Amino acid sequence: MELSDLVSAISSSWGKDTCYPGSADKWTESNPYHGQCAITALVVQDYLGGEILSCSHAHHYWNRLTNGQEVDLTKEQFPAGTQICLDEIKTREYILDSPSAIKATTPERYLLLKKRVEEKLQH
Repeated sequence: MELSDLVSAISSSWGKDTCYPGSADKWTESNPYHGQCAITALVVQDYLGGEILSCSHAHHYWNRLTNGQEVDLTKEQFPAGTQICLDEIKTREYILDSPSAIKATTPERYLLLKKRVEEKLQH
């Protein structure tokens, strides 16, 4: 899997319906990254493996691949100068099954994004 193919499939699959519900009013087509980080990190991990990194103060997730490369497909949602720091590595289970994940409909949003990405990659 080429990273560029995956990036294209993911970025063209985001929508207001995959956005974190607490941020959906801020999601726009000109800022499609907004509220997509957790589910995007999960889909990247599905295809490329590695770890999911977390920054607590920015409520942000991104990936570190097995070769050490960090991949952050949603960092553009933040204003210039926003400091993103690695606080911890999160498990898929935490991102999908924690009480906050259930409240944020993360499992459902993840499955929707994953389905759209799979469809785009098959064509």
